[in-house]
Amino acid sequence: MLVIDSEKRQLNPIHPAQARQLLRNKKAAVYRRFPFTLILKESRSDSPVSPLRLKIAPGAKTTGLALVNDITGVVIFAAELKHRGFTIRDALTSRRQLRRSRRNRKTRYRKPRFLNRTRPQGWLAPSLQSRVDNIKIWVEKLRKFAPIEAISQELVRFDMQLMRNPDIQAKEYQQGTLAGYETREYLLEKWDRQCAYCGVKDVPLQIEHIHPRAKGGSNSITNLTLSCEKCNTKKGTKDIKEFLKKDPSRLEKIQSLAKRPLADAAAVNTTRFALLSVLKATGLPVETDSGGLTKFNRNQQNLKKSHWLDAACVGKSTPLLNIKGVKPLLITANGHGTRQSCRTDKFGFPNRHCSRTKFHFGFQTGDIVKAVVTSGKKVGEYVGRIATRATGSFNISTKNGLVQGISYKHCKHIHKKDGYSYAF
Repeated sequence: MLVIDSEKRQLNPIHPAQARQLLRNKKAAVYRRFPFTLILKESRSDSPVSPLRLKIAPGAKTTGLALVNDITGVVIFAAELKHRGFTIRDALTSRRQLRRSRRNRKTRYRKPRFLNRTRPQGWLAPSLQSRVDNIKIWVEKLRKFAPIEAISQELVRFDMQLMRNPDIQAKEYQQGTLAGYETREYLLEKWDRQCAYCGVKDVPLQIEHIHPRAKGGSNSITNLTLSCEKCNTKKGTKDIKEFLKKDPSRLEKIQSLAKRPLADAAAVNTTRFALLSVLKATGLPVETDSGGLTKFNRNQQNLKKSHWLDAACVGKSTPLLNIKGVKPLLITANGHGTRQSCRTDKFGFPNRHCSRTKFHFGFQTGDIVKAVVTSGKKVGEYVGRIATRATGSFNISTKNGLVQGISYKHCKHIHKKDGYSYAF
């Protein structure tokens, strides 16, 4: 558990049992729920503090975060941060299509404009910038509550040109040292670490050519998949259509997934140095290392593959880790809603107007509250996110479902809306 004193100085983290005892004796109070932080009711300016290292394993969809004590190897805090980059991309694509359609209907002969949207140096697409901003926000949050003295970042680079055309060489291209690792790691992520043909998991997987090399298949990443030894031997040099003729749904799934663009790898490549500059701006020493070393550290300690464990294993500074009792916090970036004053239907025409007022009776939609109802039809205790109304009758989304019609008078804040949702 993270702890700060009455003057908001970061202290050494404590065991959950000690945290419960401090709360029971009323020597501390809950300062934040996510990440869970206690604030002591006295100053501890003379208390010695052990420095911690924040480790980050960036991903296109999910980033792993871990706070590690380099001396003892104890993992203090772990989290998996799920990004909304692809959601932003889809929303911007939809908006662009609606606007283009509307302009074509109303101003069909408008003159084209050029150079009216000059982008500043270092500009990133909003879907990519959101990934960097999410990590930056959580680095700043954790620095407020934990004595972080150093940062480690996995600085992996997926070699896009080599993955597309493995035979490129000589004057055209100079092959990198991580080509084989990158291809295998990318395939493991793309095919969900399971056999593409039978779906078996937790077995040794082999890289397999969808269209056999014996029949003209290439080594391109779009022609590679993962297979268990049994399926690989059984398929041999058969064409995939012949091999899966009795399972057309799986055939269609494999063919569509194989052609999927390398969007995840491209996102990691584009944002890696932008994230590095953000981390260096904190003024802390930043250690960078490859994904190959992360995997080596994880395998040496016999740890399972997960985003938060990858983060804990980033860098040469990785000690022998103690992960006993660690429950990673699952963070999902949801954003802060929309600024649209009017929603449109699928044809781009105005559909309904949105209220500009977000706050009602001291609450806003997205706050996590606890409601204790002692009388009426809705007697009970409810914890979850609220949807506010001007009438004061709120809806609460609990883990058991939606509860409607709860008065604001019964609600008490647990965690105010910050653009993220949480789970364990």
